[in-house]
Amino acid sequence: MSLAKSSTMNFRFDNTYVRLPERFYSHQMPEPVPNPRLIRVNHQLADLLGIDPQWLGSEEGISVIAGNSLPIGADPIATVYAGHQFGSWNPQLGDGRALLLGEVLGTDGERYDIQLKGSGQTPYSRMGDGRAPLGPVLREYIVSEAMARLGINTTRVLAAVTSGSQVIRETPLPGGLLVRVAKSHIRIGTLEFFAARQDFEALQLLVNHVIQRHYPAAADARYPALSLFEMVMAAQAKLVANWQGIGFIHGVMNTDNTLLSGETIDYGPCAFMDTYHPARVYSSIDHQGRYAYRNQPGITHWNMACLGQVLVPLIGDDEKQAVELVKESLQGFAGLFLEENINLLSSKLGLAQATPDDEVLVRDFLNLLESSESDFTLAFRRLSELANPEDGIKSIRELFDFTDDFTPWLTRWRKRMAHKNLALNNTTLNNTARQPDMESTPDTEARQQMLLINPVLIPRNHLIEEVITAATNDGNFAPFHKLMELLDDPFNYHKNRRKYASPPLPEQVVQQTFCGT
Repeated sequence: MSLAKSSTMNFRFDNTYVRLPERFYSHQMPEPVPNPRLIRVNHQLADLLGIDPQWLGSEEGISVIAGNSLPIGADPIATVYAGHQFGSWNPQLGDGRALLLGEVLGTDGERYDIQLKGSGQTPYSRMGDGRAPLGPVLREYIVSEAMARLGINTTRVLAAVTSGSQVIRETPLPGGLLVRVAKSHIRIGTLEFFAARQDFEALQLLVNHVIQRHYPAAADARYPALSLFEMVMAAQAKLVANWQGIGFIHGVMNTDNTLLSGETIDYGPCAFMDTYHPARVYSSIDHQGRYAYRNQPGITHWNMACLGQVLVPLIGDDEKQAVELVKESLQGFAGLFLEENINLLSSKLGLAQATPDDEVLVRDFLNLLESSESDFTLAFRRLSELANPEDGIKSIRELFDFTDDFTPWLTRWRKRMAHKNLALNNTTLNNTARQPDMESTPDTEARQQMLLINPVLIPRNHLIEEVITAATNDGNFAPFHKLMELLDDPFNYHKNRRKYASPPLPEQVVQQTFCGT
């Protein structure tokens, strides 16, 4: 099937993945939809990619977002990969409802994948329809962009449209499409696909591609594949530590959902915790709690072991030595994660360069949150306010305050905060925040920085469900746009944001979240 080419050059394509051998992908055209309508364009991301956001919202741009036409230079492919799904091996997966249009060079000099999601069947659809219901499209838009504003490494959404047709799940649902942006979509499962087939030529080509694209320093190492492994492991340790720091539960941490670029991908059955509980699970398909909040670091370690295993043949001719090198590197994951985790949580408490005593202080605070069934996000935010009592902050006290059970802990924390060397650790959730001068920053400024790493607004599950219900049942996208606008500024509170900062009422609590497939 031939699609019309967009007459306007709006994508600066420079496609590299498609230059790999054809066993890495299948050429595939998107399937047109009958009546696409624009939902939203991400103006900030469009500017980063050098794409005119006004053009994206035009009839011609909407046609491209919907897969009804192709921008000049696009070369759409569905990529193949395998994966361990809930611990079970699946030898062939792949892009079952997504197409990589190509890669563009952003105005920041970075390379980005441009992918259509919900664009129809591919050779890897596995009996699926290749389409996306509107609800998951909105969920991914909301959560991925909220994660970006919170400073978490993530895939992004450039734009979304309704399709004008229905998809069948348990019931007919309105369909949608989105344009997903990532530094790449190469997964652990992509490497696993070729390793399982003992296609070491393809495996080496892919490793070279990933090193050149994401980790060029690895090329000069004695064992480039081992260096790649260690760099990916460090990126994943930081990513999951950041997830833990904002109470984010991914829900499907399969190896096919673990990007080598260190970005968060797949916002299906994900959720943010309201009440803190380490064993919390939201995903409707995670019956055993494999991907519960507290298990995410351990599962990341397991996924890294899978990655290390497939890289062994590329590390050297001596298989025994290569295995030992991988094992030695893998043993470092726990230390990488724990350092990232404790530094982040200490920063959230306003402490610098965590000491052993600080680690106890952090652990005791989390234990109190669990025993008191406190809201995770608001507890850290309220603590930020207590550290800044004279700064004229618009307080969330009316939404949350600590019970008397916290009094002894708060006394210990205030004593620690009064220490003359108090300063925030340079590692923060918001990587764009100005770094303090560790020698001269006064305590008040260090405390103020707590307000920049402890959000007051997150995409709470009940708010997402309200947005999806309004759009799906009534075609009303106003709640979606309102939520997106508020989440664009997650660290500031005003009383007119009370509804969006508040925990759910008992009747609003969301117990399960679902995949869109």
